[in-house]
Amino acid sequence: NAFLPQLIDVRGYSAGVNAGADRLRFMAPVPVGSRIRGRGEIVRVEERGESIHSVVRITVEIEGGEKPACVVDTISRYFR
Repeated sequence: NAFLPQLIDVRGYSAGVNAGADRLRFMAPVPVGSRIRGRGEIVRVEERGESIHSVVRITVEIEGGEKPACVVDTISRYFR
């Protein structure tokens, strides 16, 4: 996910793993040449033993569009 490192800065952990995606929705086509932007919302962060589990909702918006192109909850794990 290209947006995630710009949204979350996890310190004190040696590795991060993309653990998957949930609730992926493609809501509108993106016409060629369209300008898009990503918006992120932290849904949940919790410690699980020696790791951190996070869920971040990424919304990809189309400039001038009525609804987003895509919405997905990304799941990540960070390890010490």
